[in-house]
Amino acid sequence: MASKGAMITPMVFSELVRVSRQVSEVSGRLEKIQLLASLLGRLEPDEVPAAVGILAGQPRQGRIGIGWSALQAAIEAAPGPPTLFDAPSEQAIAPLSVSEVDAALTRLASFSGKGSKVARAVELSALFQRAGTEGRDFLVRLLTGELRQGALAGTMEEAIARAAGLESAEIRRALMLNGDLGTVASAALRGGSEVLAGFHLTMFRPLAPMLAQTAETLEEALERLGEAAFEYKLDGARVQVHRSGREVHVFSRLMNDVTAAVPEVVEAVRALPVESVILDAETIALKEDGTPHPFQITMRRFGRRLEVDDARGDLPLTTFAFDLLSLNGEDWFARSGRERFAELRRIAPELAVPQTTTSDLAQAEKFMEAALTHGHEGLMAKSLDSTYEAGSRGYAWLKIKPVHTLDLVVLAAEWGHGRRQGWLSNLHLGARDDGGFMMLGKTFKGMTDEMLAWQTERLQAIATTTEGHVVHVRPELVVEIAFGDVQESPRYEGGMALRFARVKRYREDKSVADIDTVETVRAIMEGRRRRGSAR
Repeated sequence: MASKGAMITPMVFSELVRVSRQVSEVSGRLEKIQLLASLLGRLEPDEVPAAVGILAGQPRQGRIGIGWSALQAAIEAAPGPPTLFDAPSEQAIAPLSVSEVDAALTRLASFSGKGSKVARAVELSALFQRAGTEGRDFLVRLLTGELRQGALAGTMEEAIARAAGLESAEIRRALMLNGDLGTVASAALRGGSEVLAGFHLTMFRPLAPMLAQTAETLEEALERLGEAAFEYKLDGARVQVHRSGREVHVFSRLMNDVTAAVPEVVEAVRALPVESVILDAETIALKEDGTPHPFQITMRRFGRRLEVDDARGDLPLTTFAFDLLSLNGEDWFARSGRERFAELRRIAPELAVPQTTTSDLAQAEKFMEAALTHGHEGLMAKSLDSTYEAGSRGYAWLKIKPVHTLDLVVLAAEWGHGRRQGWLSNLHLGARDDGGFMMLGKTFKGMTDEMLAWQTERLQAIATTTEGHVVHVRPELVVEIAFGDVQESPRYEGGMALRFARVKRYREDKSVADIDTVETVRAIMEGRRRRGSAR
């Protein structure tokens, strides 16, 4: 960063684009981190939040909502590469800066109402005029969510740590508490450890939820965790509940405020004998016999704007809390699972999810049988020693279900034929990979006519390009896939494919950041191979 009193030189946008290209061209994670850290070190303080968000494919303006046709029109209106006969223009000697791009994105996001389409087209055209060929390509990929150059959030965290001379754990902690990569980067580069230490849990600002990996068997879970806390795995709606005094707010998995839709959750947490609390929980619609309704039934309470009192009467919700993040103004997320789970049961025994702690396989199997008898999906196995890692999908939490499933993203779909003529049917499925997504196969199984109609409309709305009968889409629609096995396959880039894949349901409550990784799928394949050779 420039020294005090020195002339400030704005970061040129083409430099950011150049580094992004270099990051995409190198394969080593450490090389990517070094390239990004070097760029971060050359930014001015005011440029950091915008630059970090743009590089990570997460502009701080969020989803701007510019369609492909508008982008195509702006590309066609932009000038081609200069020739020897072009006269120099004043615009050409005033390079586009990162700050100017950020300001343009802010204006694009602000347009609404009558005349907004024209205003947006003018703004986009002006931006593309100055961006240059490579810059325009970068902006198109940024605005369509297709920026796959390997500078994703995890890599950016390491780069920020290196640029600031800090430990990666400090960056992860601050990001967990704040949630905004640009803000955390700015704080780290400006004030280091001292400033980051000032980040704390903030009431009514939700944390990204901690996520789980998959274990195929109870034996595998016990082998990984040793003694563990086993809990019923519920197939409901995950919520995070914040209470201060009498005020209660409920947030969805995607961190949207859903308080008005779930008065039962509000009342249950308001009744606890505490002054303030933040809980990780699940709310679920149960039948009269205590077994759960299907997930889609529970989610009706979060869909259209319903008459809440009528919906509550027809489909009441039951709340199960399974983790404690804050209590009476004190952070608990950094304490061990053993401490958090015990305190949760002390303050909220009637809300706590059914749980048993054991290292004995027979006891775990008996508990699994009880969960399945009550109609639940299976079990969660949780480390008693780990802290709560918001937004992280590690092996401290494991989900064990008799039927194996993965959360994947739809990359494309094929038009059907015969009875499915006129519907987008065969889905191309992808898992998260460093810098993008890797295809694992296709499926057209498990779809009802209602689902086919819905997905055809939804996929067309996010379509990017069409090749023959294949419609490519923005990778944002999450689908839960049940499958029989993972096998080696030279047909796909990752060398593996799902066998007997079928659609279980769409997960609109999940974002692409929540889907399973290629590493998880490969571990499943390797685990089955090892067990097969051992028989």
